Amino acid sequence: MRQPIKQVGIMGGTFDPIHCGHLLAAEQAREQAGLDEVWFMPTHVPPHKKRESLTLAHHRLQMVQLAVSDHEVFRVTDVEFERKGPSYTYDTMAQLIRQFPDCRFSFIMGGDMVKILPKWYQYQELIHMVRFIGLARPGTELDLNSSEDVTFVEMPVWDISSTMIREKAAARKSIRYLVPDAVERYIKENRIYETFG
Repeated sequence: MRQPIKQVGIMGGTFDPIHCGHLLAAEQAREQAGLDEVWFMPTHVPPHKKRESLTLAHHRLQMVQLAVSDHEVFRVTDVEFERKGPSYTYDTMAQLIRQFPDCRFSFIMGGDMVKILPKWYQYQELIHMVRFIGLARPGTELDLNSSEDVTFVEMPVWDISSTMIREKAAARKSIRYLVPDAVERYIKENRIYETFG
């Protein structure tokens, strides 16, 4: 008998570092959009960021693995590390669909990204391949009428960013409760952001 289609959300990002806001967003999307699993997908070479500004890929991947290890349906995929060149969502999702035909993929994104979604590489093809889940935070102005390709889920306000965490770590200030405990230990042990700035 054929296995039922698994609903999988993809949470992409540089995760430099992954923080509790990412995990909260993934959990809200999982629950509200009826996802069976959420796969965290660290970006290798994001098209919109300079490569030299990123922490080494193996550190970012390890931090994500540590962050999601205690959640029963959170996974990590390093599919974008396997390819050379910029990481375009279209290319990655096409690869995942070929590899996992029994999964229906959704791509989780911040509400602010919805406005620029039509500018994404191969956007018209992409919207037929995956469902987009937008995280709508209170106070965010979204034109829901122009976003029929996006399913919105409610996201609590939590003003936290990877940049803020890097700056705090570089200044030797506390990042406790901003990142999971295991990620905080990894950052300290490997002195990852001591020279940030």
